[in-house]
Amino acid sequence: MTSEALSRLSLYVRRQASSPARYLWEQAVIGAFGWMPTPVGMAARALAYRLILRMNGVAAVERGVRLRFASNVTLDHGAYIDQGVYLHACDAGIRIGRNSLVMHGSVLHVYNFRGLPHSGIWVGDDSLVGEYNVIRGQGGVRIGSRVFTSPMVQLVAVNHVVDDPTRPFVEQGITAEGITIEDDVWIGSGAIVTDGVTVGKGAVVAAGAVVTRSVSPHTIVGGVPARPLRSVGQPGAQARSQVYF
Repeated sequence: MTSEALSRLSLYVRRQASSPARYLWEQAVIGAFGWMPTPVGMAARALAYRLILRMNGVAAVERGVRLRFASNVTLDHGAYIDQGVYLHACDAGIRIGRNSLVMHGSVLHVYNFRGLPHSGIWVGDDSLVGEYNVIRGQGGVRIGSRVFTSPMVQLVAVNHVVDDPTRPFVEQGITAEGITIEDDVWIGSGAIVTDGVTVGKGAVVAAGAVVTRSVSPHTIVGGVPARPLRSVGQPGAQARSQVYF
């Protein structure tokens, strides 16, 4: 194996775990238990995955979940990680709160190899990260309790600098201010929340919106870029449908 190949292999391992030994250990545990189907498999992982991540109480991890820097993942009691989820938890890591769900195909990716001071992803209690969400936590993403994100939502707490037309953007650095989603927020399908935004308590983000500015509490926003449509509690344009509980 050439020195270049060894260098690339070393880089790959450093992007997967805190050390080569830790990488081998985490992959051994995942390889032994990560494929097992049915609730029997979840029960086995509820025990075995304590060897590689932090589990406070009993959490459920479906088969086929991809974990990187697993030692920085914390699952609180009742947390559920669906099949096909990818958690990449370097540095401050990822925490999923009590009874919170991360659904199929979602990617929670911290990926901090620049020494960013506030990186990480924190999800509160009784929240739902919908199918195929992408959450980039380089600047830190803090999601409150009882927050629902619908399918294909993106929370992107990082941005590229593009100020100098004479240089490629990849040489101009990044910014990473962070995103905060306060309690009781509902984010509609396909919405994008950009870096530096706070979505206030009880707010609603309409499907397909691109949120580039902070949202006041109990405000419904929509559009590209998102703008206030009305306050929660004000009558809407359509008659209310049947409500179920």
